[in-house]
Amino acid sequence: MADDSQIIAALEHVSSATVTTLLLKKGLRNVWMRGPRPLRPGQTRLIGRAFTLRFVPAREDLATPESWSSPRSTRGAIEAMPAGCIAVVDAMGVSDAGIFGDILCARMAKRGVTALVTDGAVRDLAGVLGTSLPVWCAGAAAPPSVAGLTFVGWDEPIGCGGVAVFPNDLILADADGAVVIPAALVEEVAAGGAEQERLEAWIMTEVDKGTPLPGLYPPNAEAKARYEATRGKG
Repeated sequence: MADDSQIIAALEHVSSATVTTLLLKKGLRNVWMRGPRPLRPGQTRLIGRAFTLRFVPAREDLATPESWSSPRSTRGAIEAMPAGCIAVVDAMGVSDAGIFGDILCARMAKRGVTALVTDGAVRDLAGVLGTSLPVWCAGAAAPPSVAGLTFVGWDEPIGCGGVAVFPNDLILADADGAVVIPAALVEEVAAGGAEQERLEAWIMTEVDKGTPLPGLYPPNAEAKARYEATRGKG
C-alpha cells in the first residue's frame, strides 16, 4: 500500500478535471464541490486528507461570541488538525457570514494545514490573503460566523458544496475547484491519473497537428496503437 507522500506525488500533476473523469468511470458523479474557488489567482494544485468541520443554521442561544471559548468551537477544531490535512468546512453555502478570519487562518498555517476548502465565506479578506494558508471558498463577508451559523463539530461526515466528504477522504484542489476522492479509491485513482494525463497530452499534440477528433478523443484502437508506439510499446 502506497503511503500518502507517494500518492500525493502521483497526483500532483493530475487535474481535478481528470479526477472527475476517472471517478465518473467508476460511477461516482458527485465529487466536485459547488462553491469553493481558489482565493488567490494562480494558486497551485494541493492535495491532502480531509479534516472535516460542520456548521448548522444559527440558533440564538448557541451562536454567540461566547461560544468561541467553548471546547466545541472552531478554535478547538483547529488544534485537532494534523499537519498536512486539508480542512473541509460545511458552511451550508452561507455567503453572508465569514467562518474563518485572518487569526484562525494564521493558526492553521502555523499548524501545517495544507489548505482550507469551504462552501462558505471567509472574513478579514486582506488578512487571510496575508497568511500563508491557501484557501478555496465561496467569497468574503464581514460578519462573523455566528451571524448566520452555529458550529457543531469536527472529524465527522459532512456535506460541502453538495458533496459528501468523510474524514480521511483525499481532497484535490486546483484552479477548477475542489474534488473529493473516496479513501477506498485513492490508490486506484492515483495510479490511473498519471496515465490519463499522459494520454491527454498526446491527444493535444495530435490536435495541434490537425488530427480530427472522431477516433482520437476518445481514442479508437488505431489511435491507441499510435499512442502506445510513442511510448515504445508499439
